[in-house]
Amino acid sequence: MRSTASILHLDLDAFFAAVEQRDKPSLRGKPVIVGGVGLRGVVSTASYEARVFGVGSAMPMHEARRRCPNAAYLAGRFGAYREASQIVMGLLRELSPLVEPLSLDEAFVDLAAGSSRALDDASLLELARRLRADVTEATGGLTASVGLGTSKFIAKVASELAKPDGIRLVSAGTELATIARLPARAIPGVGPATMERLSRLGVVTIADLRALSEAELIRELGRVGGEHLHRLAKAEDERDVKPERETKSISVEDTFEHDIADLAVLTQVAERHAASVVKRLVEAGLFARTVTIKVRYPDFSSVSRSRTLNGATDRTEIVAQVATELLQGLDLSGGVRLLGVGVSGLVETAQEPLFDVESGPAIRVVEETDVPVNRHPRDWLPGTDVSHDEFGAGWVWGSGLGKVTVRFETADTGPGPVRTFAVDDSALHPLVR
Repeated sequence: MRSTASILHLDLDAFFAAVEQRDKPSLRGKPVIVGGVGLRGVVSTASYEARVFGVGSAMPMHEARRRCPNAAYLAGRFGAYREASQIVMGLLRELSPLVEPLSLDEAFVDLAAGSSRALDDASLLELARRLRADVTEATGGLTASVGLGTSKFIAKVASELAKPDGIRLVSAGTELATIARLPARAIPGVGPATMERLSRLGVVTIADLRALSEAELIRELGRVGGEHLHRLAKAEDERDVKPERETKSISVEDTFEHDIADLAVLTQVAERHAASVVKRLVEAGLFARTVTIKVRYPDFSSVSRSRTLNGATDRTEIVAQVATELLQGLDLSGGVRLLGVGVSGLVETAQEPLFDVESGPAIRVVEETDVPVNRHPRDWLPGTDVSHDEFGAGWVWGSGLGKVTVRFETADTGPGPVRTFAVDDSALHPLVR
């Protein structure tokens, strides 16, 4: 264990919702919920104003609407989130060469790596204060919670205790006292199923967990899980901050508002997913050896099918053809609730001979950036960036009955006016970000 709290964990506060509030002045200080806006959507992120009503991540969107009917429900803009994330990760890499991103809004930093800076508590707290100020300035107002600890586990716990918009440092020697009263759920990997098992042993807090022997935990959770929890309950965590997390797979999936049984429609969806997956594959400079499709039926049962190529590819037409062929081998007569396409077996070089696309009708794959805009309300998702030839930049407030309502404002303008247009108004244009 380290003698100083030199591992930092940063977590951007209510990230997706915060980006939306930053870019949409009329939503600042109001409940904002980002996620799937369809009948089967789930909440991705809720602003703190929405959390007051009990709305949280992974909650079904219909339940969120019941609890917080007056919130702004937005479909999300991943380009904007990615831009903000890259800015923050750049600031972290200025502090240390060892930065381990966990997601767009979360990362570990090893502050002791290659640094001559002082690592006493006072200096580390000052560094965290400067970092948070830099994040807010560089991202146009986003806030972050920062934890500092002697291990990744303790740093993560510290950032949770700092939420929202704060700093918490857990000094060396105070780890056990800090975590003792926390719920056992605070330990990474302790989900509802594991917690149910632990409850049968009388576990509520981490202190309760620490009181159990390793043998008892192994008996209840298996060797790997039992040993893992036994160590963390005693604040023992020797994991290093790893600057590169290996990408093992890339996938895209959609849950449909209504079950789809039409093979032609599902084929089009699979081809779109294939194009999206390959785009991310190319951006990562990787090639894939295995193509997988995932189907979920109306009764929530799921099935996956994979095919491994005799080479590695980054060609959209190959991934699309394999995905559609795998799809055709499944029983679709009862309809499909969800369809996903993914690739795995990722390598850094193409491996000849590449899989040969069999002769036959050519698969027409439309890249995301070339998808024509169908002037239909479903294309005007709430929160989407748009521009109007007369009114300028804005975002979709809502759509339906052949109309689309837009609020014209940006991060720099202050709350703006609202206007309604026909969905096929030639002066209104969606913006890809």
